[in-house]
Parts: sequence; structure tokens; C-alpha cells
Amino acid sequence: MSEFSRREFAKLMAGAGVATHFRQPAEPTAWTIGIQVGAVSFVDEGVDPVLDLFQRDADINALFIATFSYGRGIAGRQVPGQPLPDHGKQEYDAEFHGGNFARTREKYYAHTSLKKIEAPDHPGFDVLDSVLPQAQSRRMKVFCWYEDVFRRDLEGIDYLQEVTLSGKKASTLCFHNPEVQAFWQALTEDYVRSYAIDGVMWGSERQGPFGNAIGAMHGGTRADPLEVTCFCDFCQREGKSRGIDVQRAVEGYRKLASLVHDSRAVNRPTDGYFVSYWRLLLEYPEILAWEKLWNDGQQATYANIYQLAKSVRRDIAVGWHIWHNNSFSPFYRAAQDYAEFRKYSDFLKVVMYNNCGGPRLASYVNSVSRTILADLSPEEVLGLTFKMQNYKETSLDELPRSGLSADYVERETRRSVAGVSGAVKIWSGIDIDIPTGRDEKKTEPWDVREAVLAALRGDADGVILSRKYSEMRLANLRAAGEALRR
Repeated sequence: MSEFSRREFAKLMAGAGVATHFRQPAEPTAWTIGIQVGAVSFVDEGVDPVLDLFQRDADINALFIATFSYGRGIAGRQVPGQPLPDHGKQEYDAEFHGGNFARTREKYYAHTSLKKIEAPDHPGFDVLDSVLPQAQSRRMKVFCWYEDVFRRDLEGIDYLQEVTLSGKKASTLCFHNPEVQAFWQALTEDYVRSYAIDGVMWGSERQGPFGNAIGAMHGGTRADPLEVTCFCDFCQREGKSRGIDVQRAVEGYRKLASLVHDSRAVNRPTDGYFVSYWRLLLEYPEILAWEKLWNDGQQATYANIYQLAKSVRRDIAVGWHIWHNNSFSPFYRAAQDYAEFRKYSDFLKVVMYNNCGGPRLASYVNSVSRTILADLSPEEVLGLTFKMQNYKETSLDELPRSGLSADYVERETRRSVAGVSGAVKIWSGIDIDIPTGRDEKKTEPWDVREAVLAALRGDADGVILSRKYSEMRLANLRAAGEALRR
């Protein structure tokens, strides 16, 4: 459908009294309707039954298969302590290990010590070999969805781990370590060369040492500012090459850790909290220089994965899962420059999880209101966050129980679309039954319908139902299909 005919279509619909809030796709399949799904669901329920259900109930046309992760979040069955769904095996996978749920071809991993990564969870089951033929016969696209989550007990991981401010090895890997970059490129090349996939999506739900030190994320009140990363030899070498005084950076982060500890203990400095934090940043500009160094390493990983994938197949779609912290922390959002992403992205899956977003936002607010923003009450911090992030919701007391609204989804979608200026597709990440705490917001069908419609009103190019099928209730999944059929 040409641009002219789209306009004519909109006029006709308006004349017929039909609301035209949506950007009309060229055909029903123009929107990407994706779902995140792990190997465990195909093992438990069968490939054909799962794909039939996806198409019948939710009009799914794209699979984001969790091909690599050592985390339960996207690859396991259900999280212990959470309600079981109404399909699949009614049990938790207590022995979950994780890894690569496809076959690993060692010839691609010559430049990294992390080689033995095949997941032992489903012996003999290659999720891509098993799902691709059936998906292609249904004209469903297949994306490898892999994330930056590891275990400490992997062979060869010692050399790749980040080093904390206190000198300990972290469970995370250092982006400035050449072997880490080689690993992500090897895994990408393995997928793109070995399988007829349509695309790859990589996610890294991590931020730099400054954001971690001040607890600027949900769950941040538990963050130890002495365990921020990374201060390994590779980062120190990179810092020196940039003219950063490494010892002053370390000294600055130690003083920052001391200030955070005092803030959480409600030991208010004479000039207040924010002034004291800002004064420290003025005294030690190396703090933010080290933050920039860390962020540049993460951005280089995006660019390297993109360039490698495109060097193998120009038509492969390459994009990224953008962490939910983007909706809460202005410090983190500042590092997520969508104009920069245009250089090495075909799409962005921007997390806009509104159901669990309420508890998460409340957690973020309670965290930073005990550190850099401790001059303000938690309610005042919430109001400031709404002003800076450009959405408005309920009170802090109500947030955990109410979640965030569909209006938040629409606003975040519009912001994302504007940020990429049409150069990159925006697929809004919609949450279905992501675990929350006791007495906190649980997903209902109405929530899903409204969030999907809000994303499309916001001019999204599609939606990705998250975080994994194995924990979704079928009524909530069907609600996505009902919204689309409107």
C-alpha cells in the first residue's frame, strides 16, 4: 500500500466513523507480533502445538527464541515461588543450568576461552533445528534471542570476568576484554552461518559503575557500592589510553561508596546530599570518565555484533533488548542515545512492561531517595521522575499494586519512534505474567489488550510479548490477539 493509499484509507475510515488512531500497516502481517519463548516450552508441549497456539490465539508471526542464557528469566520454565501457568509442565525447573540451547560449533570460538557452552538441560535437543522448519512452513520469522547473563562455574570464564572496586571477581564479563568481544561475535557467527534465521536480538541489562554505586535501578537498595565494576587490567589499560588517572578513578569511587553508605545510614552532610554528590563529581571527574569508559564498552559490543552479523548476511535483522531501567533512571536513559543506536541497529525492542513496571518504579524511587536524591522524600522523587521521564502515574503507595498504565506504554513508544527518526523499527516490549511480589500487580487480560493497543497507537512497528511463554497464562496471551483483531 503506497503512502497515498494509506492516507486515502484513513480518510475512508474516518468518513465511516471508525477511529483512526493507528498507523495502518500495508497488510495484516506488516506489524511484527513477536513472542519470547524458551526451549523448555517446545520440549514440554511439542513444537507444532505451541506454534499452532501462538498463531491461533495471538496472531504471532515472529518467534524470539531464547537460544543462549544462563539466567532463568528468559530460558527456564517458571521461577520458584511464583504461581504456575495453565499449560506445560506444572512444576519448576529446580535443576536449571542454561547455556546455548542450539548446537555449538567450536570452530567459531577459536579466539575465546569460553567454548563449552551447550546447555545440558535438554540433551540432544537443538531448539533451532527443531523449530525452524515448522516456523518457516507457517511463515513465522525466527530470531535468536540471547542475553548477557553467565554463571561463575563455567570452564574458561575466570579470565573474562569483571573485577570489582574491592578487587573481587564478578559474575559479569568485561566488555573491554578482547576475549569477551570474541565470544559474542563467535556466538553470533555460529547462529547466522549455521541456521536460516531471520535475525538476532541481544540484551544486556547492565549499567556502568556510577549508576550501580548510587543504586539507580529497581532493586538498587541492595547494591554494594564497593562491588561496582569494572577495574580489571583491560579497563585500566583502556583508561590510561584515554588519559584517565586510574588511581584517582579508584579513589573517587571509594569516596563515592563512602558517601552512599553514609546516605543510606541517614548521615546527612552539612550541605545536603545532592550538593555533596555533585561536589564529589567536580573533585573527581574521573568518576564519570570511568562511567563513560564502561558504557563505551557496552556500545562497542552492540556495534561488533551488528558488523559481524551483517558481514555474513546483509539481510539479517539485528537489534537489541533495551533494559526497563530506561523508563526509570535518567542517568541510565542518558546513556541510551537512540540517535547513536541508528548506526548499528535494525530494530529496538524497548522494554515497556507496565504491569511489573509499577513495583519496579517504586523500587527505583525508594533506592535513589536514599542516595543522590535523599534531600527529597520518596514521593517527591517520584514526581521528579515523572517530570524527567515524561509520564504521569499514580502515587508511590499505589504503584506496586496498580502497575503502570497503557498511557505510559503509548508515551514511551512515541518517544522511541521519535528518537530513531524512522531509521530503526521500534517493537514495544509488552509484559505478560512477569513475576512480581506478594500483593503486587498481576497481569490481567484487560492489561494486555490495552498495552498492545497503546503501543500501536504510539506508532510502534510491532510488539514483543515478554518475558517468556512458559510463565504466561493463556487468557492473557489470547488478550493480545483480541487487541490485534480490533
